[in-house]
Amino acid sequence: MGKILIVYASRADETKGIAEVIGEGVRSSGHEAIVKKTSEIKGEEDLKGYDGYAFGSATYHGEMITSMKQILFIAERAELKDKPGGSFGAYGWSGEAAVRIFDTMHHIYKMKMVAGPLMLKASWVEGGIEAAQEYGKSIAAMI
Repeated sequence: MGKILIVYASRADETKGIAEVIGEGVRSSGHEAIVKKTSEIKGEEDLKGYDGYAFGSATYHGEMITSMKQILFIAERAELKDKPGGSFGAYGWSGEAAVRIFDTMHHIYKMKMVAGPLMLKASWVEGGIEAAQEYGKSIAAMI
């Protein structure tokens, strides 16, 4: 059984909801999912010891939330190379945050990423629950 860390930054709890449903997908695959808010990560040691990762942030005015940017700086020192990963986020009209997180994980950290970022208006809108569960399963399948 693998252990996947899901870290999120959320303004209105939509991204939190997506993180929790991704965790359900991971658990239904027989793995452990740990869901944490960005404020629970203090340093690179808090990111070590996991078999896979999903980082997510809402997009706000075309940007990811500042606390997720801080996590991405911390993660540079956490030795994530070749670990399975994915990114996600809620958005109103654009969704750049999930794409930027995905690109950072793939190109900077050299992680083994799922097919692409998961971008949803909310977990409960337009098949979002199923999409988020499948995303969690996709990350779990890489372990």
